[in-house]
Amino acid sequence: MSDEFQNSAKSILAPSENAFAVSPNDSDALPGVSKYLYVGGAGRVTLRTKDGEADVTFENVPAGGYIYVRASHVRASGTTATDIVACA
Repeated sequence: MSDEFQNSAKSILAPSENAFAVSPNDSDALPGVSKYLYVGGAGRVTLRTKDGEADVTFENVPAGGYIYVRASHVRASGTTATDIVACA
């Protein structure tokens, strides 16, 4: 398949080139740092940002919502949202 954007510069504003399902875990890091998270099922998401020193909780994330943050971890404790996808 041809990719007409293969020679474009990568940037934080460019579309994601990778996506993976997130299994919230209290200790394991995500396979890669996200550009943003997609939340399929409404709820709360507790995460650690790429350069964060403490976890932060996003409350009342709607189904089909996005969290525009570079996350390194999504915690099981405190996360009630479901069907989370990390886009990188």
